[in-house]
Amino acid sequence: MPSPILHRLADIAPATWDALLPEPQPFLRHAFLSALEDSGSVGGRTGWRPSHRLLHAANGELVAALPAYIKDHSYGEYVFDMGWADAYHRAGIAYYPKLLGAVPFSPVTGPRLLGDAQQAAALLDELVASLERDGLSGLHINFLRSEDDALFAGREGWLQRLDCQYHWRNRGYRDFQDFLDALNSRKRKQLRKEREHVAGQGIDFRWQCGGELSEADWDFVYACYASTYHVRRRVPYLTPEFFSLLAERMPEAIRVVSARQGGRPVAMAFSLVAGDSFYGRYWGCLGDFDRLHFETCFYQGIERAIEEGLQRFDAGAQGEHKLIRGFEPQITRSWHYLLHPGLRAAVDQFLAEERPAVLAYAEQARQLLPYRQEGT
Repeated sequence: MPSPILHRLADIAPATWDALLPEPQPFLRHAFLSALEDSGSVGGRTGWRPSHRLLHAANGELVAALPAYIKDHSYGEYVFDMGWADAYHRAGIAYYPKLLGAVPFSPVTGPRLLGDAQQAAALLDELVASLERDGLSGLHINFLRSEDDALFAGREGWLQRLDCQYHWRNRGYRDFQDFLDALNSRKRKQLRKEREHVAGQGIDFRWQCGGELSEADWDFVYACYASTYHVRRRVPYLTPEFFSLLAERMPEAIRVVSARQGGRPVAMAFSLVAGDSFYGRYWGCLGDFDRLHFETCFYQGIERAIEEGLQRFDAGAQGEHKLIRGFEPQITRSWHYLLHPGLRAAVDQFLAEERPAVLAYAEQARQLLPYRQEGT
């Protein structure tokens, strides 16, 4: 019998879902995923149709799950397959809808198949077998951990895709100056000069946890977030209600830093914290201030991560400008199963050529890190 499909996380108890999570990552929690649904950020006409796949034991206990969405486009995924969709279109084959296992709008590495490992493997095989019946072109699972590779590599037809992000690592720094002292002289001066330049514009910063923000604070957070889309004439992925629900359901994980000039807030960065990690997510600015992005999104985050004793700062996708500020190359992984054998073979060949290039790029980027060499 096919595993049940959960179209609303509200239909399952938060404790039941969260019991499957193997690590304390905020993006997989019932609170986060249900806030996306209940706020209208996914579902409806967004092109993200919640279609979470569940597997129960004979006694009715939930033993495995995949947070999943039926996608009618490829926006908001951060693993770019538009070229594949175009190849399907040229061949007269429908690429959409497809099934995506992911956290919407969040390119964060973590587990995706949740629960007991053997049961999760059985769920994966069942999903592949059901693609044709359900009218789906394929199954795509984004931003998996390296330890998940063995599950997919041993299964016929699965294709691995690699990419590169930049994450900051805490090497036991006592404070931000201690971090600066680990950099070579030229980069240390550059970072210090950037911070002084922002301070010279009369800007200071205020940190707040989720429960400390007022309704007016949240209005400002959303206005900043939305501004990053409006300047590109795009509609924001997230609704104002998403931030309100997240503040209600997981306030302890939220960190917001606001940049203020003369006491007036002008920019913000929204982050989440869990386990040993700091996750920078959204940023926005309501004016034009030179170097403010670097200070608000990176230096403030590094300083906060050190203060809270966190070991890793994931500042999101892309951005080679992170490299010279101490963020190290980090390989990301996604796995893809395409139902059409001919197009699957073509994508397989493409990925076989792309993977070595990504690994070579990451190694070259590592050589550009600004840290002092041993003995200097």
